[in-house]
Amino acid sequence: MTASARLGQLGVTLPEVVAPLASYVPAVRSGNLVYTAGQLPMQGGKLARTGKVGAGVTPEQGKELARICALNALAAVDSVAGIDAVTRVVKVVGFVASAPGFNGQPTVVNGASELLAEVFGDNGAHARSAVGVAELPLDAPVEVELIVEVG
Repeated sequence: MTASARLGQLGVTLPEVVAPLASYVPAVRSGNLVYTAGQLPMQGGKLARTGKVGAGVTPEQGKELARICALNALAAVDSVAGIDAVTRVVKVVGFVASAPGFNGQPTVVNGASELLAEVFGDNGAHARSAVGVAELPLDAPVEVELIVEVG
């Protein structure tokens, strides 16, 4: 089953590609790899939520925001290679704007990882980093970037 068909089964539509906030492009293809820029949880041209996870943003909310980030990253991939060309998710990097003492970054970034597993099945299994940071652009709680292999 294709990725676009799986998205349809999930009732999910890829959003429009988020316009860059600075001097970069949303995704770049190099050979058989696509690298996305870090994607924020943007919906309808604005952040779905602001703040830090562990203070004002719950880990569960952060997990849902990471899922939105992953959808935005998939839209960026689709714009340069087509979502159905993805043969494997190689790497996910998730950044979590964390309140002091919050150390549940892996659970938050699971929102992105679980979506990728739903869309790509076994080919969605990936290497990953989940990093806590003090601040993210626009006061976003989460940012996610992907590296995917395409055919």
